[in-house]
Amino acid sequence: MLYRNPKSWQLGIARTITFIVTKDCQLACKYCYLVGKNISERMSFETAKKAIDYILGHEDKFREESVIFDFIGGEPFLEIDLIDQICDYLKTEMYRLNHHWFNSYRFSFSTNGINYHEKKVQDFIKKNASHVSIGITIDGTEKKHDMNRVYKLTERGSYKDVVKNIPLWLEQFPNAGTKVTVSSHDLPYIVESVLHLYSLGIHEVNINVVFEDVWQDGDNTIFEQQLIKLADIIINQGYYKDYACSFFSENIGKPMDREWDNNNWCGAGKMLSVDAAGNFYPCTRFAQYSLRDKKALIIGNVETGINENLLRPFLTLDRCTQSPEECLDCEVASGCAWCQGENYDAAQTNTIYQRATAICKMHKARVRANNYYWNKLFRKLELEGKRDEFEKNKKESNPTIC
Repeated sequence: MLYRNPKSWQLGIARTITFIVTKDCQLACKYCYLVGKNISERMSFETAKKAIDYILGHEDKFREESVIFDFIGGEPFLEIDLIDQICDYLKTEMYRLNHHWFNSYRFSFSTNGINYHEKKVQDFIKKNASHVSIGITIDGTEKKHDMNRVYKLTERGSYKDVVKNIPLWLEQFPNAGTKVTVSSHDLPYIVESVLHLYSLGIHEVNINVVFEDVWQDGDNTIFEQQLIKLADIIINQGYYKDYACSFFSENIGKPMDREWDNNNWCGAGKMLSVDAAGNFYPCTRFAQYSLRDKKALIIGNVETGINENLLRPFLTLDRCTQSPEECLDCEVASGCAWCQGENYDAAQTNTIYQRATAICKMHKARVRANNYYWNKLFRKLELEGKRDEFEKNKKESNPTIC
């Protein structure tokens, strides 16, 4: 059976509400931003029910046309029984209340894929077939994957346990993309890892460098060299026709207009997360287990609801309110990302208005390689007389990433 897994479901009109169902995980990934994972903090159904009752009972505060109920951990599928119970309650209550989300909702998961094949997980997927989206994280080749994504007790690599579930996942979600993370020590393996993921049948590779300040002198050079080599292979071997890699985008590497492009990068403050203690957060990255140096930024709880005054500062966030002048004036500013939670955690004070810039050199390296990619691809298409056809196909398919 095929399940729908569109790349950008209800983009711009869906509220994301995240349940942190557990802080436990089988893995101890070396680049993981979740520094406070543990086996004890598990959401109870009673806490989840209170959160749902509050959210669905305040329809005037949640006016978005659609909703994405996101389940994370740790590893969310460790709590598949709880998730099943939560989703049943959500569906029942939305129907009972004649809630405007009843016909426009999605259950979303990002999983390490280890127990994807298990009967309870598969039963849940079949039960919610038309309303579920699932991404499995696999970092590339066995070598690259196992450098970081290791079991917490033995430090054994998890690649073999994940890759065996990829065929089933792609059978069910043929348009699904995977998420790849790149850190300093695995930079030399980008090319072979992207190509390996293509060989597994994954057509969309969403790949990014970590936002934390982990980068060493010379990393940007290695990064650029890897991306140029990858660009050559993707273009020369025709991968660009059917495969995508998020490192290459026509929309990055340009100056930003302060008036027209002054948006925040992410939806912190417009999303909502709830944890096992029943606390609400503007984003998961503001929960304590996501923070190295700062205290959790709580905006309410399931007993008293959301404190709008605590949420208000997030509604004024944009590029200008948090970026230094060098970022605003940067000639290649577009596409330079940031994480609001990392901004807060890395800031010199307890502010959300100080933008972390650890990836500056990495972004500029990406832009140089990106320019090389598009210049080479368009020259090739022009010489073959296929530029118009390429642009037409791209517009019709409207991929998230090209």
